[in-house]
Amino acid sequence: MTDVSPWLERWNLTPDGEPFLGPYTGNTLVPVRQNGVAAMLKIAHHAQEQLGARVLAWWAGEGGTPVLAQEGEALLMLRAADTGTLKAMAREGRDEEADTILCAAIAALHQPRPTPPPEGLRTLGELFRALREAAERDDRFKPSWAVAEALLADPHDVVVLHGDMHHENVLDFGALEKGGRGWLAIDPWGVIGERTYDYANIPRNPDLETSIKPGRMVAEVKRLARLAGLDEGRLRRWTLAHAWLSAAWCLEDGVDPEPALQLALIADRLL
Repeated sequence: MTDVSPWLERWNLTPDGEPFLGPYTGNTLVPVRQNGVAAMLKIAHHAQEQLGARVLAWWAGEGGTPVLAQEGEALLMLRAADTGTLKAMAREGRDEEADTILCAAIAALHQPRPTPPPEGLRTLGELFRALREAAERDDRFKPSWAVAEALLADPHDVVVLHGDMHHENVLDFGALEKGGRGWLAIDPWGVIGERTYDYANIPRNPDLETSIKPGRMVAEVKRLARLAGLDEGRLRRWTLAHAWLSAAWCLEDGVDPEPALQLALIADRLL
């Protein structure tokens, strides 16, 4: 685990819990306090994560977690309240409530900003490289790549995207009516592309058991299109393309692709 002591000293931080490693990326995370304020220190080990930290700072607390300091690999952000989660909501059948919160957060992230975004944002075309390459090797991926290729060639409403929007990347920062900040996003990737893409991962979440329930993915797409004012047909296509992209990432990373392929086959029914 990364030695965080230089950052504790530099930003006058007091540890407020045990350090731990984040899932998937292995980033070092340390609950801390700065002048009594509960915060989270994150040390990002990959360039993509560091770009995401700069995007989070650029959002300036509008839809995203407020950033208290950011430099190089280190990010200091406000810590969320230890309350309910969107994952629990969805598991309990409260999809309407969870989706309303997710759509509000995404809409806030997509609002125009007075300053230009950080340099180095990736395009959706770069993100979909894995699906293109999977289609070149495996015929199962060819139909979804054809769908993705058509969407990428004709983007609508291009914005700075979160890039990895799902139930566990929007956290509760306290009820607004009680002086809190509401539900805000964490861990953006830093991607630019069609705004509909940021909604395409939600129907596959919060977990496999919930997402494979009969009719749920179709219902999710309809609900998200209504809540976010999206063209339902485009959201169906982006959801299908993203589902197969996720399966391609699993193959690329040497992860068991079967759960992702199961969801991709369900997504095929959207068309």
